[in-house]
Amino acid sequence: MNWITKFIKPKIEFLFKKKTSESDQILWTTCECKNLIYKEDLQKNFNCCPKCGAHHKLSCIERFTIFFDDKKYKLIDTPLPKDDPINFVDTKKYIDRLKTARKITKQNDAVAIATGKVEDIQVTVGAQDFRFIGGSFGAASGEAFVYGVQHAIDNKNPFIFFSCSGGQRMMESSIALMQMSRTVLAVNELKKNNIPFIVVLTNPTTGGVTASWAMLGDILIAEPKATIGFAGRRVIQDTVRETLPEEFQTAEYVQDHGGLDLVVERKYLRSTINTLLTVLLKKGETQVNTDTSNVISLDTPQKSSKAL
Repeated sequence: MNWITKFIKPKIEFLFKKKTSESDQILWTTCECKNLIYKEDLQKNFNCCPKCGAHHKLSCIERFTIFFDDKKYKLIDTPLPKDDPINFVDTKKYIDRLKTARKITKQNDAVAIATGKVEDIQVTVGAQDFRFIGGSFGAASGEAFVYGVQHAIDNKNPFIFFSCSGGQRMMESSIALMQMSRTVLAVNELKKNNIPFIVVLTNPTTGGVTASWAMLGDILIAEPKATIGFAGRRVIQDTVRETLPEEFQTAEYVQDHGGLDLVVERKYLRSTINTLLTVLLKKGETQVNTDTSNVISLDTPQKSSKAL
């Protein structure tokens, strides 16, 4: 028994560790279409499969790099609340899941906020990393979102957010659910201050994220074939007891049924968003500069005139 514990087990762990450490140097990857793709070709094509067009998930840093002008941007430090507020444990401690996610993503939470220019328009941008516990939305994500909104208002920047999430973080229970109302109120502040808010829904955008801020943008854009919905497909199908269409909950299906404004390929997002912002900012400027002091409405009290 000692021989197995002291010799065989360490050898096995070493072999697996060695294989994992060299995985970053692998030159090829596979796509859902089962084709082998050269990693460099995938990166040059905005991490979209050159054969089937599938849009692969991006980290926050990868998203910012391809979105901002000349790959230049500044990450914004956001407040970080106390970890594991309810001491949650299932098959693993929540605090340990956080440590693992932070090691993988090299960021404090699923949400990251950055500022920079998109075709010379200064913007504040948020993104979610699905590798961080499924991009789930908890207290830290809520703080980052609200902080990003405040930064956009203070600097009069349009606020753009790339959603990629399975929903609210179950390990934080009602604290995570509370972020739904907080983010909705934050979006309302953007609208009060006439700040454009554009949401780009990427694969997947589901659960409480879809039920709150992700569907409140002035313009809603999705990447092709992204899964967008609230409850899971199987849950809905078992509830309504009917066979759902094959394309159900895809971006194209949601757009056809009025839930989205546009479905845009990743390589065209920068130019599309720039065009939209140009229109929205010009419209906002016109509204601010319009002088309504001499306009008489039905609600304006009228002065009585004396008869001659």
